Parts: sequence; structure tokens; C-alpha cells
Amino acid sequence: MTYIPTAPPAGEPVTLAEAKAHLRVDIDDEDALIAGLITVAREHLERETGLALMTQGFRLALDRWPDDGVIRIERGPVRSIESVTVYDEAGEPSLVSLDDHLLEGNSRPARLWLRETPAPGRAMNGIEIDFIAGFGDTGADVPGTLKRAMLSHVALMFSVRGAVSLEDQPAAMPAGYERLIAPYCRRRL
Repeated sequence: MTYIPTAPPAGEPVTLAEAKAHLRVDIDDEDALIAGLITVAREHLERETGLALMTQGFRLALDRWPDDGVIRIERGPVRSIESVTVYDEAGEPSLVSLDDHLLEGNSRPARLWLRETPAPGRAMNGIEIDFIAGFGDTGADVPGTLKRAMLSHVALMFSVRGAVSLEDQPAAMPAGYERLIAPYCRRRL
């Protein structure tokens, strides 16, 4: 099971103005740095939680269909299924009908059921599912707790900006960060 980003989010859940207000920064000299830190904070939060905060596209590659017929999609919330492609032995793609498919996109993990599940001909990554995931198109659609976690993370990274470069972030996690994101994390044994 492999997830491939196909379309990045159009924006960030936290705006530059929101981050600057949180940091109490009035000048524009460090706007590029702060914008970069916002992106790092979002990407880190998405990795920790398995969520897509803003609407973005993904491709899920599978080797075979699940035995119970229900495809579990760990990246969510899933807004829509765009296409399902199965490759034959020669590598030729064929689209699977999405008629009568069932999607439970807000569950964790999201669940997809398809009426038609033709056997893939390739041993690896013979099935590709393109989908759209995210809370919405604007930061207003993202839960406030997650935005608060991002702001605290941006603030900590901003405070160590001279000691740790943007490329090496995140270097530390702020106090209380884990408690803010805990309700959105899926822990496995």
C-alpha cells in the first residue's frame, strides 16, 4: 500500500498573517521564513496524524484487493474517489466503474467498497485509486485545535531559527503539542 501525492493543497490552513500575529511579528523581513515554517508544521502534523488538512489529491497503489472487499484508506478525510484503475499483465490500464460504490470518507480509516473488482495482472501496484482528501479548501474548514498545534509549532521553530535551519526542521516539539493532536492520531500496537 503506497500513497502518492498527486495534487498539493492550494494553500495552508494557517495564513502568514495569522502566524505573524501569533508570533507578534510586525515587519515583513522574515515572511519567507515564516511561510516555510507553516508548511513544515503542516507536513509534520499530516505525517503524525495521517490526515490531509487542506484539500489535496492522492493516489493509493495496491497489489491486490482486500479479502473482505473493503479498501481502507489511511489518508483522510476522503472527500471523493476520482478514479480506480487496474493494470493487466501487459501494463494496460482499465478503469473500474464507480457506479454503486460506497464511500465512508470521514471514518478513520476511510472505507471504500466497489461492486466491480477485476483482478490485477501486475504483481505489484496493479491497482491505483485516485482520491481527494482534506477537511476543505480553506483554513476555516480545519479544526481549530489542529491550527493551534501548528501555530505553537511554528512559534517554537521560529524561536530557534538561528540555531536550526529551515531544512532541518522540525528540530523540537512545543510543550502541549502532543495533547493538542492526540484526538486526531491513530495509534497502533
